[in-house]
Amino acid sequence: MTDLIRSAGLSYYPEVARSVGLDPKQMMRKVRLPLAVLDKPDTPIAVTSLRRLLELSAEASGAEDFGLRLAERGGLTNFGAVGLIVREQATVSEAIEAFSRFIHVHHDGMRLDVIRDNQTVTVSLHLRGRRPTALRQSIDMALGSIHRIIQSLFGSDWRPLEVHLHYPPPHDRKRYRDFFGCRVSFNADDDAIVLSAHDMERRIPSAHPLIASYLRKRIEAIETRPASWEEKVDEVVRILLASGDCTVERVAEHLACTRRTIHRHLAASGTSFSAILDAQRADLVTQLIDDPGRPLADIATQLGFSAQSAMARWFRGRFGCTITAWRKGVRPLAKPADAPSASAA
Repeated sequence: MTDLIRSAGLSYYPEVARSVGLDPKQMMRKVRLPLAVLDKPDTPIAVTSLRRLLELSAEASGAEDFGLRLAERGGLTNFGAVGLIVREQATVSEAIEAFSRFIHVHHDGMRLDVIRDNQTVTVSLHLRGRRPTALRQSIDMALGSIHRIIQSLFGSDWRPLEVHLHYPPPHDRKRYRDFFGCRVSFNADDDAIVLSAHDMERRIPSAHPLIASYLRKRIEAIETRPASWEEKVDEVVRILLASGDCTVERVAEHLACTRRTIHRHLAASGTSFSAILDAQRADLVTQLIDDPGRPLADIATQLGFSAQSAMARWFRGRFGCTITAWRKGVRPLAKPADAPSASAA
């Protein structure tokens, strides 16, 4: 299973994409990411999809700083519980340690190394699967976000000592100097932010030890609790079904695994993909058919049925009446038990 990241990392993508002349729907469609993930910040998406989206967006728009633009608009809230625990630490040193310790909860392919000497502290970024020619935008977004987080602990006037980036210089070096507020070295051995050792002892005014302790226990509980495949698949099915493109293959792609992996884990949980799909269809279809102007053929296509007639048979079996009767207000007292579900073509 490849790396996953919380979809909160894309919260500002539509805004940034439009600012450089792109259609966010079209761009996300190209990498098969539904816009619906933007409304569910904890939805896991494949890191490879995020990387393709960023690189494609930079190439299509000509904005070589696309990753920085995303980082510019983000902040601690993008990182969910990890961002909260960082804000509640007593010192900058403890905040960076907590961020390094728990970042994998937000992005399980990201690692931070904190290296100290007498004068400086170097925070090095490592993204699993990094290829120097392909991940420029991902590096910019990640390191830019780390910079913004550290800056939020000090205030907008804070600047690092220097920044290292492993890739060749961009056309506009000044854009990077302005963003980080310091000298930026390209073709470096690593991707890193260098701080003064003195900065690490700075106390954080917003710190609350009790909240920090509570959040740490909560995140550690998340780490030790086995992930529920049923919940993960259910969430992705809900999103993909709303976008009109939901198959077990698409869910597997979204979770960066194989369809066999999904079937195996769901069977171990006592359920199946078809059962989850059936339940989500039932939730969505009653909303869609409430719109009398929406053609039933379009609804059948969105829900993944092979034809309108297949949806009609499934609906009668699921709800005990026809769609026409439902639209007229008929509500059977009880739906048929164990009604067979119609499979998508």
